[in-house]
Amino acid sequence: MSTKVLIVDDDELIRAGLRTIVDTQPDLSVVGEAGDGVEVPGLVARLRPDVVLMDIRMPSVDGIRATEHLMSVSADPPKVIVVTTFENDDYVYQALRAGASGFVLKRSRPEKIVHAIRTVVSGEYLLYPAGIQRLAARAVPQPPAERAHFGLTDREAEVLKLMANGLSNTEIADQLFLGVQTVKTHVGRVLSKLDARDRTQAVIVAYESGFITPHS
Repeated sequence: MSTKVLIVDDDELIRAGLRTIVDTQPDLSVVGEAGDGVEVPGLVARLRPDVVLMDIRMPSVDGIRATEHLMSVSADPPKVIVVTTFENDDYVYQALRAGASGFVLKRSRPEKIVHAIRTVVSGEYLLYPAGIQRLAARAVPQPPAERAHFGLTDREAEVLKLMANGLSNTEIADQLFLGVQTVKTHVGRVLSKLDARDRTQAVIVAYESGFITPHS
């Protein structure tokens, strides 16, 4: 079954370029386009996309507010990938906090954009550690002296730190000499204890609580 993609960007040329990139893939298809975040709720309800490629800065409703709305009104919202011009834009961090699964740059090569879509659909997460650390350093205040630990076990804390470094379940398993299924169990418990929607959200919570610091 083809992965359904909704493109949201106020620049018609950007939308056309993204549509070309997506529609050339046999397992992906563009089901709709929007030029403003205000159109997103209706299109998502009608078209049921699996992934939304979301611009941030749009005329009426920006990508942050559109993402927040999607995450708040749907029990099973589509994955949101922020498509941005500048990776250090503070708005990118706000979009990740709102529920976006990751981000790609508009100048990225087509194969990277395609990889991003397939990654979030597969249940993995699209997290570039260096980019997240730079964003966190700009957006997160100095952590308190007493860091939150969320009731994590030592092993779960290890798993969270490796997640923050961008490791996949398989890579975490190799590093900790564990089975992949065991790692999946630990990841699930981490998400539950942090009350996080997905891995990206868990890492955001870890930074904002001071459990992980941007320069650690």
